Amino acid sequence: MAKKTTLTDQVKIRGIRKRWLVNSLAVVMALLIAILIVMSTALRSYYFSNMENGLTVRAENMVRGFSRYSASEFRSAAQSAADGFEEKGTLELQFLDTAGVVFVTSRGLTVGMTPDTPDISMAMENQRSSAWRGADPTTGERIMAVTAPVVSGGQMLGLVRYITSLAAVQKQLALSISLVVLIEAAILAMVYFSNLYFVRSIVEPLAGLTEAARLIADGSYGVQIEKKYNDEIGELTDAINNMSLKIQQSEKTQSEFISSVSHELRTPLTAINGWAETLQSGELQDPADVKKGMDIIVSEARRLTNMVEELLEFSRISEGRFTLSVEKLDLRAEVEDAVYTYKEFFRKEDIELTYEECQQEYVPITGDPERLRQVFCNLLDNAAKHGGSGKRIDVSLTTEGDKAVLRVRDYGPGIPEEELPFIKQKFYKGSSKARGSGIGLAVCEEIITRHEGTLDIANAPGGGCLVTIRLPLEE
Repeated sequence: MAKKTTLTDQVKIRGIRKRWLVNSLAVVMALLIAILIVMSTALRSYYFSNMENGLTVRAENMVRGFSRYSASEFRSAAQSAADGFEEKGTLELQFLDTAGVVFVTSRGLTVGMTPDTPDISMAMENQRSSAWRGADPTTGERIMAVTAPVVSGGQMLGLVRYITSLAAVQKQLALSISLVVLIEAAILAMVYFSNLYFVRSIVEPLAGLTEAARLIADGSYGVQIEKKYNDEIGELTDAINNMSLKIQQSEKTQSEFISSVSHELRTPLTAINGWAETLQSGELQDPADVKKGMDIIVSEARRLTNMVEELLEFSRISEGRFTLSVEKLDLRAEVEDAVYTYKEFFRKEDIELTYEECQQEYVPITGDPERLRQVFCNLLDNAAKHGGSGKRIDVSLTTEGDKAVLRVRDYGPGIPEEELPFIKQKFYKGSSKARGSGIGLAVCEEIITRHEGTLDIANAPGGGCLVTIRLPLEE
């Protein structure tokens, strides 16, 4: 089926896609942002902790070497250590006196200065190494400094201080965070495109289903949609295809019903009008001919009345106005009345009606006698109409357990096997050319069902059709 998506559909589809992507991506983005914050914090902590631990170890090792010197020896040894310091390109080694003034440095630029940073004051106050990270008071550059006190004989001789720039670490940290951001962006892109594909795999079939539903609503019954997925969308496709076929079948059946009813009404009306005009003209003088004409008029009028009653009955069922006047009754007596009523009628048509009486004298059930008699008469009419060519109809009534079982069998051609599942559907007539509206069995089914019974129709062994009714016995 060609896809024809209207502007309204496109707006709705975009809305679904937008909601889906926004909702799913919002969750993923929130998760990725949380991961980025945790990773950034962890990386900063990792880099700065490693740097701080490294500088602290170096400062404490150097302090340990100076702890045996006197004050004068400490200054001399500090000068030697600063002169021989090999990492001047990445670190600055400072020696401070007890007043916090730099007296020796590996770079020689800060001699005589008082840095006055928290690491120095904390080391002097607590008599142990202390680290600090922040802007250099002189240059404003971001640095890390670790200061350790030099103590000899319980007396503080001065301070050893290591300083390093944080520029390289910050650059490395920025690269690491950028890599994390890049990975998360790739993940987000994968999620976006996979969601986009997934949404498209749902939205596009829905667009086809929407268009098919619109075509069906516009009267294009029988439209079929190509099934592409064996999932919920596939199940929905099957359901719409099945609905389309059923509506097509129903529409066809209803059209055939209207045509059939029109024909069924026209035939008796033609006969009635023809004989009425003939009788009115006075052309018939023979009393036998007049009686024959009157009999035809009465017979056709009765058939019209039955047909109209059947249509009204079906209308009541369809509109939910169908009711039962329930009372306790003897099913055997009701069946025998119907059999005796039709026996003479069938004899005139050269059809033998046999009745096998129930061995139980009284068959008590609860039901509506008028409705049940309507069912029995309809089944006998059908047996004569469709199976009368067999010239025999058998009726039997028995009790089986807690059920009363009525069977009506004819010896006609039976029902084609492919039509059996539909024979009780409203308006269905199948391949039969016999007169009728196609709703009699649907009405019978409804009446028996309302009596909590079952009505089954099958082909009998040896030919013909067998109708079986089971009704619950009165306890």
